[in-house]
Formats: sequence, structure tokens, C-alpha cells
Amino acid sequence: MTDTTSEFFSAAVTLAPAEPEHFDLAFTAVTQPCPWPKAYGGDLVAQAAAAAMRSVDDGKSLHSVHSYFMRPAEIGEAVRYEVELLRDGRGYATRQVRGYQNGKPLYVCLANFAAGEPGGSWTAPAPDLPGPEELPASADYLADRSGGTMTDGSRAYWSSGRSFDMRHVPGPVYLEVDGGRAPHQAVWVRPFDALRPVDGLTDPQRDAAALAYVCDYTILEPVLRVLGLAWAGPGLVTASLDHAMWLHRAPRPGDLDGWLLYAQQAVAAESGRGLAEGRFFTPDGVHLATVLQEGMIRAALPGGAG
Repeated sequence: MTDTTSEFFSAAVTLAPAEPEHFDLAFTAVTQPCPWPKAYGGDLVAQAAAAAMRSVDDGKSLHSVHSYFMRPAEIGEAVRYEVELLRDGRGYATRQVRGYQNGKPLYVCLANFAAGEPGGSWTAPAPDLPGPEELPASADYLADRSGGTMTDGSRAYWSSGRSFDMRHVPGPVYLEVDGGRAPHQAVWVRPFDALRPVDGLTDPQRDAAALAYVCDYTILEPVLRVLGLAWAGPGLVTASLDHAMWLHRAPRPGDLDGWLLYAQQAVAAESGRGLAEGRFFTPDGVHLATVLQEGMIRAALPGGAG
């Protein structure tokens, strides 16, 4: 995983039709390489979103996904996504998607679609932060650093294995909490190269899947930051528990090939769980999507902090 390419995302959301065993439609998709014991949770969200989108007519677009992660997924193995057609109305449609691996359910979501109609428009203001050109890429930041549990594999993955260039404000939490323990941060994200066409998805559907894919990488980081925890800290174990994403407006053509600002804040941390919120903005301040995610955070806190 040393080439800077967005192909890992494209591979993740390329689905193969399958015969349904439980519901109305089925697809399979393969989780992508990562240096951890289990697959990246964003693979599941994006794959399920892609499966749901492939079951809805072109007149409606995805506007929300609500997910639960029940079991970890094996890396490099197929997940079977069964889609239940719960509702098809004139203005809205709803799908349930369940992911199965090795015969066991590991993921479930409800996805809602809207045709859109006339109404007012308002976008939340984007924070005023340094631009991505002023910030180091992950590969540059990690080039002369080492420590904690970071390995050559995790360094390569953080640097170039996640399909997207990620640049932190105020600083990353790979090896230490760079920038202090404030309960907020932002990450500029951009695919390493232009997103490829994905079989079975229109370009707008692919772009929605890309937001669902990239949102999970860093959403728990403001909680780690406020707790004083770094990804390479000894003993740290995290896992996605549940996830919600609202797509307020469709990205314009080309938006997902350029920089997006992902502004994030910690909401709560207690009893080994943390909740964080994130908002995606275009460089000209258009609010595209909002994310809420709760995750398990298991670690010995530095200095006995709680």
C-alpha cells in the first residue's frame, strides 16, 4: 500500500450481484486491506450504501444512512449484503441492508432516499481554518517520526493506503495528540487521484458512497484528542458501534475529486464509549453532509484522566 491512489475505495464499492437468501436483492463486496486485525468500518457503510442505491430508481437520491456494527468483519473476504425493499413512495424510499460474513450478520442499516421538492435552503457556516496547502500530508508528517505501536504497515496505511490524502488541523493524533486536547479538530480530505467510475453506480451515487467511506477514518479522533489518546498508544482498541449520516445536498460534479473540509467535534465520552460529530464542507463553504458516530474506546488513559 505505497502507491497514492483512490483505487482501494473503488474496489471496496464494486459490488457483484448475488441470489438473495433472506430479502429482495443481494450483492457481495470484498473488504479492503488494512494493518489492523479486522476490516475498516467505512468499507461496510459504503458497501451497504452502494447496495441500497442500486435498488432505487434514478429519481431518488440517498439522504440518510443509520447503521449498527454488530461483529467485526474479516479483511479481504466477501460480505454479502441483503437488501429489503421496505418502502417505495412518490417522494421517499426506504431500504434495510444487512451484511453477512461466514453466515453471521455483522452489520445492519436503514437507508432513506428522497426525490426532492421545492423548499428553502440554508447551509451551516464552515469554520475559518488554514487551507490544505498550508498543512503537511500524512506521509510527510510521518516520514521522520516513529513511536508507540506504529509499524511499517501502519505508517504506509496512514500515509497512502486509505485512498484519500488527509491533512489535520491543528495536527494529527497518529503518535501523539499534536495540537492539544481540545474537543475539536478538522481534516482536509481529497482522493489521491480522480475517483474512477464504479460499475452499477452513477457518478453522483459513487460520490455519496465516497463520503460514506471516508467519514469513518477520523470521526472518533476528536474524542481521542480530548482524552489524550493517540492511535499508536499502547493498548488502544477502538471499534465502531453505530453511525448516522445525513446527506443534505448532492455534491456538484468534481467536488469529490477536490478538497473537502471535515470539521469534527467530540460530543461525549463515558464508560468506554465516545460520540463525535462531523460536517463536510466544500472549499467555498457549502455544507454537504453531517455524521454522528459512537465508538468503543478502550485504553488506559494517560495520567489517570477520565
